[in-house]
Amino acid sequence: MRADRIRVFQTLPQACGYWRGRTAQNIVLDPASPELPAIYPAALARGYRRAGGHVYRPACPRCHACVPCRIPVARFKPDRAQRRCLARNADLALIDAEPGFTAERYALYSRYQHSRHPGGGMDDGSIADFSQFLTANWGVTRFLELRAGDRLLAVAATDVVADALSAVYTWYDPDLPARGLGTRAILWQIDYAAARGLDHVYLGFWIEDHPKMDYKRRFRPLELFGANGWRALDV
Repeated sequence: MRADRIRVFQTLPQACGYWRGRTAQNIVLDPASPELPAIYPAALARGYRRAGGHVYRPACPRCHACVPCRIPVARFKPDRAQRRCLARNADLALIDAEPGFTAERYALYSRYQHSRHPGGGMDDGSIADFSQFLTANWGVTRFLELRAGDRLLAVAATDVVADALSAVYTWYDPDLPARGLGTRAILWQIDYAAARGLDHVYLGFWIEDHPKMDYKRRFRPLELFGANGWRALDV
């Protein structure tokens, strides 16, 4: 990624969304730059991710808990628990859909936020917040839906670039924990990438021992990005 082609900003300190009592800062690529669509694939490979029209990565001076992670698609093999998840959800239809707001998607999103992230600031998001968070007008995003008949059970907002997918955000029916819909959504993203000959699925940030972020270690092999580039998680 050529740093001379795009401006880079650092956010002011703010409350960390993952650990109580910590502060967070991000490095953000200029969201107004016309170069952003061309640079985005290289930014993913350098540990950035997207939220709305902003491409960012953590730059917290006293904490390095957020570690960019990705799955090398060609080497992934589901483990026993993931194979059971596939079997439990064999009745679901997988729909590759255009992104954007629908009342059905927004209703499921709101239920998920109120159940999984109460008081986190996203549980009272408006329709505008929904659209601005999940899509960017300069990129290619797909909404990968999981349906039981006509009922929407999960949506994985997923960016598609030349050599990879990036899992932007997944939400699902919070009343069906036994299905493992979050796991099923990631497994579908891996299959979606494999069918298109893509190299990686980027999963955002892994946080060791965090109750909501440590699950990513279950998708093996998992690669982590650090000072020396990408390396395999070996724990």
